[in-house]
Amino acid sequence: MTDHDAGRGGEQTGERGEMRTEERGEERGGERDGRLVVPGLATLMVLLLATGWLLSGHLVSGAPALAVAAGRTAASFAVITAVAALLPRARPGVRTATARPGAVAVLAFLGFFAYYSGTLLGTSRIGASRVGLIVSLLPCLTFLIGIAAFREPSTRRKLLGTLLAVAAACGYAVADGGAGGAAVGTGALLTGGLMALGGTFAYALYGYVYRQRMADVPPLAALPAITGAGTVMLGAATLLFVPLGSVDAADWAGIAVLGAVLTAPVFVISHELILRKGPLFTSAVALAVPFLVRLGEWALGTAGPPGQLVVALIAVCAAGVWLTVGGPAAAPRPATVPRPGHPDAETATPGQGSPGRGTPRQGTPSQGNR
Repeated sequence: MTDHDAGRGGEQTGERGEMRTEERGEERGGERDGRLVVPGLATLMVLLLATGWLLSGHLVSGAPALAVAAGRTAASFAVITAVAALLPRARPGVRTATARPGAVAVLAFLGFFAYYSGTLLGTSRIGASRVGLIVSLLPCLTFLIGIAAFREPSTRRKLLGTLLAVAAACGYAVADGGAGGAAVGTGALLTGGLMALGGTFAYALYGYVYRQRMADVPPLAALPAITGAGTVMLGAATLLFVPLGSVDAADWAGIAVLGAVLTAPVFVISHELILRKGPLFTSAVALAVPFLVRLGEWALGTAGPPGQLVVALIAVCAAGVWLTVGGPAAAPRPATVPRPGHPDAETATPGQGSPGRGTPRQGTPSQGNR
């Protein structure tokens, strides 16, 4: 080999080394950017949710709760469907979602009809702050449903964080329950509370069903079918039980803003977080919402300032959320290896279980490989 060839070989080796260094740098940069995605999405979701609750509380004080629920879902459906139609890459996922009518119907009932009917009817009776306090129990319900029905693994840290946050929310209800709105009778408080609790339970179940049935479909592609079915359900109930003439143009405009500007982005963000981090993480992050609603009511002049005890409970609740969503992930359950002679044993690799219904394929959003 000549000196010229040796020089060229050295140059090529150097170039390959530089390329590998650049690739490693890009990968590290991508990892740093990826770590910022979830906190950014979670923060945006909390701000949009808090603003939506404040606007919802204002709207249901003058318009029927079912009309608000149906209108916001319809406006969200229109926005999400329009965006999905403009993105060619979303169309295969839209077709996949619409080919699962049973899953779409169950998800629409749990996440839209039951959740919005319960929470908005509850808001019309006991106010946004009190319903927000009930919705703050979502992490506890999600945690219990995940363990009991879906064999969801957990850790002591998650359990402690959830219990601490829920205890702080209950303490907040005792310390500040009457400051977020006018006094209500015992009957209305019980009825509204049960409605809100039923809606919250439905949404806790919705998160797991969605991840189980739609994990292989991007949220933007799955939501048109689900929100469309939810619009039909809520619209039918509204036509049957609500005199639409009682809703004026200003209320319809507010409902449109609530659905298109605040609710539609929350749908996409929350479903993305469910697939990336799980229902418990998503519901625990949303636990901060009722406290922001309380501060927003104070800022708007609809409630008095929170006392020192309330501020302390907000801090304790934030600590509980941090414990729930932080720390190392729970160890996954060991995969089941097919027995020798089983039909799946021929295709399964060591340490790999046979795929089942509802199990995300490798590279699906639930694994973060988007």
